[in-house]
Amino acid sequence: MNLEYKQLLNPDFSPYSRVWVYQSSRLLSLSEALEADELIRDFAKAWVSHNDEVKAAGYLFFGQFVVLMADETHVTVSGCSTDSSVRFIKKLGEHYKVDFFDRQNLAFVKKNKIEIIPLQQVKHALTGNILTPDSLYFNNLVLNKAELENDWIIPIKNSWLAKKAGIVV
Repeated sequence: MNLEYKQLLNPDFSPYSRVWVYQSSRLLSLSEALEADELIRDFAKAWVSHNDEVKAAGYLFFGQFVVLMADETHVTVSGCSTDSSVRFIKKLGEHYKVDFFDRQNLAFVKKNKIEIIPLQQVKHALTGNILTPDSLYFNNLVLNKAELENDWIIPIKNSWLAKKAGIVV
């Protein structure tokens, strides 16, 4: 599995650009992913905050993660514009019959593919060697472009999950 995505991010965006990561409950099919990618890009192009155009980008990574990014160096994303993005993601989920809002399902790279494991089962997966401290975890809690580039796909031992699962490094 090719985990390269950083080169796809717009280099003109500030490292402090705000980021929202939404994980789909399942992998989208190829035709769904192609359509969704276009819808996401169209949303980002049309995103506004108090009638001002937001410098935004939208991505679909690995057929399962929607990433919205807003460079707020010119226009700040207001509560209303954040609400509009949430409505868009909800509609996208309804269209593809997936859930983008279940934060209890966590994504890991296992055997060269993305595997979803419920939070309450992570400790068991670690003790049963289904996952290891070095297993790659998608940390969807990243807040900005710099974190997306450096802290999104990281070993479990380097994430907040390490403490939660009792991993001693």
